[in-house]
Amino acid sequence: MTSTLQLLLTVVTIVSAQQELLTYEDHPCIRECVDGAPPMTCEYNFTLEYYHVLSKACFTCPFNITDCNRPHCVAADGVRRPIITVNRMLPGPALHVCLNDMVVVNVDNRMEGSESTSIHWHGVFQKGSQHHDGVPMITQCPIPPSSSFQYRFKAANRGTMYWHSHSGLQRNDGVFGALIIREPKSRDPSSSLYEHDLREHTLVVHDWLTRTSTTRYTELLYVGAFTSKVTMLINGRGAYQDFINPNTNETVYTPYSVFRVQKDTRYRFRVISSAFLKCPIQISVDDHQVTMIASDGVPFNPVVVSSFNVFPGERYDFVLDADQVVGNYWIRARGMIDCEGDKARQVAILRYDSAPETEPSAPTDYDSAVRIGKLLNPLNDKGSPDRMPVSLLNATLADPVDLKEKPDKKFYLTVDFNKVNNHHFHHELYYPMSATEKDLPSPQANNINNKEPSAPLLTQYNDVPQELFCTPENTRNCSNRYCECINVLKVDLDDTVEIILIDEGSFTSTNHPFHLHGYNFRVVAMDKINSSTTLQEVMKLDTDGLISRNLVTPIAKDTVTIPNGGYTVVRFKANNPGFWLFHCHVTFHSLLGMGVVIQTGEVSHMPLPPKRFPMCGSWQYSGESDGDLTFCNSGRRRGSSLTVIILCISMWLYYCIPVHRDSTNGQIFQLL
Repeated sequence: MTSTLQLLLTVVTIVSAQQELLTYEDHPCIRECVDGAPPMTCEYNFTLEYYHVLSKACFTCPFNITDCNRPHCVAADGVRRPIITVNRMLPGPALHVCLNDMVVVNVDNRMEGSESTSIHWHGVFQKGSQHHDGVPMITQCPIPPSSSFQYRFKAANRGTMYWHSHSGLQRNDGVFGALIIREPKSRDPSSSLYEHDLREHTLVVHDWLTRTSTTRYTELLYVGAFTSKVTMLINGRGAYQDFINPNTNETVYTPYSVFRVQKDTRYRFRVISSAFLKCPIQISVDDHQVTMIASDGVPFNPVVVSSFNVFPGERYDFVLDADQVVGNYWIRARGMIDCEGDKARQVAILRYDSAPETEPSAPTDYDSAVRIGKLLNPLNDKGSPDRMPVSLLNATLADPVDLKEKPDKKFYLTVDFNKVNNHHFHHELYYPMSATEKDLPSPQANNINNKEPSAPLLTQYNDVPQELFCTPENTRNCSNRYCECINVLKVDLDDTVEIILIDEGSFTSTNHPFHLHGYNFRVVAMDKINSSTTLQEVMKLDTDGLISRNLVTPIAKDTVTIPNGGYTVVRFKANNPGFWLFHCHVTFHSLLGMGVVIQTGEVSHMPLPPKRFPMCGSWQYSGESDGDLTFCNSGRRRGSSLTVIILCISMWLYYCIPVHRDSTNGQIFQLL
């Protein structure tokens, strides 16, 4: 009887887990997007929790490969380590919706007793839903452990997006996934180039560590040497750790991701980089050229290439023509800079229908992923016919509103590592920068480390002390000493804004991909000047008219690289009121303050928060509650509900009108 009950419970558990997966793989919002069809409301449940690679859910994986495909089995690259997952999946659930659908995501934070969280919908403009951008202390309070938060926004701009945690190091350790917003094929200028746009042809590439990212982060700040190795995953899978099968003495690995195609058919593939280190990733497909058609959700005139680079936070769409001999081919991902030292790379299998269920025979080492031929989006390169920067791509549609000759607002934004005594990881007396061989320069923008506000700017602006803010007009002499503040660039509603991003490159040859929340921008210019440059040199080039801008057909993106020792010039129309983060998408750089906040419009222009929107911030004891009506008078309840107003009136009546309490029955009588 007991064994029968255990078997029944096992079956129920497996069925429940499979049904959980089906809620995403067979979600009703996964459909063909058709002109004139009504939008849908697409609701999902996200459960965040600490988890582990090769947990008990994996049974005998990788010795039995079918076990690696069990629900809740995260095989990753075979290295057993703690992770954070959404719904015990890596990557987390992929959301596939149609343009103008309403997306509703219920986030349940089950990292009990530990971390708060937030989810950013990377690439979604959030116009009209600014409070759902998912940036803690900018657009919302972080979601505490053991509590939940509902995101609700309209999928109002199409393309390949993705979602990820915007709290701490959680994205690094597993909290990310695809968000694809499709449009009717009739509206896609590239639709004639492919027959199929399948949800299973989404590739999420991600640098990965053999230990938790907290370990690497603290080693970076306080030690200067790393104990973790850098590896890579494609859709949460790959081979790295070897296992010896005790029965056969055979070496086995965790499985690769597989992408299936039919011969002589053209497919749209979507590539997302969720990398968090300084790790540009080169993508190629053995024996296939690919036709690049879109970046960051926006189409451009097609370009045929042998390979392309995708920087952290970027997305690229390409068309693959399955015109080769039926067989298996490697899809390759090869990391650079931080990923180069450990030769981090990964492969997946492109498998033609009728091909044998075997791996390709070509080698998978790091150097085998080097490609000759045309490369799109080169790393720190001046550009040439065979190494094509994104500034040379042409948009399928121009937007003259953004591209007038003279912008309304213009900012120069320098980014670099600066040698200043940052008290967060140096001590001026005990271990200053000058006294150690393992100095850690500070990643800064305009010589400032952007500081997280003490309360969310969008909802509780008046709760943030004004002395914490700085602006281009008030830099506090930060060139010679360490400065941290809320670094704000303020623009007016409907301004045409130009930002000249400059990577001075004075410390080392590295890379900073910058991501803008709330908008995309036109990439109107890009160039590498030398191994290093200065703000003054770029300003002189600009003044002398030597920065050539494409104001006719520049492409639109929301994440872009800056050549080391060079510049990238972007333009956007500031038509989305709010506080929007503009930051390096390398996690460690962003956490340490390489970014700014763009304030679009006055505080009075900001949208009111939804009813009962969570509040948070600093608090200081100021006396007992009796007679203290600051709850009603503080101004923190902008747009307060009727319930709060009634409560405040009741408190005023209770505390401020003389009353007499009957000591026998507690009744209250007003003294007239």
